[in-house]
Amino acid sequence: MALHSPWRSAFPALAALAAEEQTYLDSAATAQKPQAMLDALAGYYASGAANVHRAQHLPGERATRAFEATRTRLAHWLDAGSPEQLVFTHGATEALNLLAYGLEPLFGEGDEIAVSALEHHANLLPWQQLALRRGAKLVVLPLDDRGVIDLEAARQLIGPHTRLLAVSQLSNVLGTWQPLPELLAQARAQGALSVVDGAQGVVHGRHSLSALGCDFYVFSSHKLYGPEGLGVLWGRAEALARLRHWQFGGEMVQNADYQNAHFRPAPLGFEAGTPAIGAVIGLGASLDWLARQDAAELAAHEAVLHAQLLAGLRARDGVRLLGEPQAALASFVVRDVHSADLAHLLTEQGVAVRAGHHCAMPLLKHLGLPGAIRVSLGPYNDGTDLERFFHALDGALELLR
Repeated sequence: MALHSPWRSAFPALAALAAEEQTYLDSAATAQKPQAMLDALAGYYASGAANVHRAQHLPGERATRAFEATRTRLAHWLDAGSPEQLVFTHGATEALNLLAYGLEPLFGEGDEIAVSALEHHANLLPWQQLALRRGAKLVVLPLDDRGVIDLEAARQLIGPHTRLLAVSQLSNVLGTWQPLPELLAQARAQGALSVVDGAQGVVHGRHSLSALGCDFYVFSSHKLYGPEGLGVLWGRAEALARLRHWQFGGEMVQNADYQNAHFRPAPLGFEAGTPAIGAVIGLGASLDWLARQDAAELAAHEAVLHAQLLAGLRARDGVRLLGEPQAALASFVVRDVHSADLAHLLTEQGVAVRAGHHCAMPLLKHLGLPGAIRVSLGPYNDGTDLERFFHALDGALELLR
């Protein structure tokens, strides 16, 4: 009997997709949204949209309370200390660029920035460009055969010239958890700042940022069952205080005249202009929905479904898994089959997967591949989804071969 998802009914898009005979297996790119989030988003706009932090009228006060309530929920969800340590941005990518520009004055000739070989472009290119601007060196930490950062190599490469370490928590291509405690300890021992890209990892389980030991942590709302166009940056208070302001406009100013201005500290000092108010309120509703679920049941369902996915792929002739996936996704190639051709045939059969370099082109080049197929799972997926995927995969491979 196929594994059933008790959470499927909470996501109305799944019924709509099923009516179109579509199977959604691309949650690592963006997750579907629970009805609770959709209701909160519609409720905000239907009850009177208003700007936050700057109006004394009822709609403005109501919007500000809901907006800041999400910041408080996030602090609790992430065990992140004070809500004032959480900055809303317009995406995880913007949060990482904020850090690269905000920290730029700390870097000079001969300094080193350590990244890993598996980073998403969002956690590679801002640091690459910072290094080019400042004459610093970008150091790439290699992977072992499992797709995990090689700790012995990292010990040799993270040294006295390292000023910053930027690594992913969970690889968006390989599905491997990275050894953050050891890596972050190495960075601390050298006096280096650390940035963790949690865009994939934050979705799977609960993570204590207070215990993790990084200086900054970023993620995006749309992968955490919230709206698009919203990212979150968390930082230790001491680390946030070192950031240079990078966008200027309304609300982030303490005092200004025609010649000079003084800016607020975090978080409002880094939230210039009108923020994504509806998205923030929607994310708060998604967090509320998550908090009502049994975390152990969610994790168990995901683990069983993931194991079935891996077993099915390994059982098929010519299929090569990339790395040793540990959570929620699997990337693979098929001998003598182009991934774009395979993805096209899967799409024609109503199966939505991702094909290409997955915004990690250097990693795919390192693996000697032009691209790969990625299947990624959400709590709303079930055994029937995998049955449809494998049926479509077998049919496509028979045709291509």
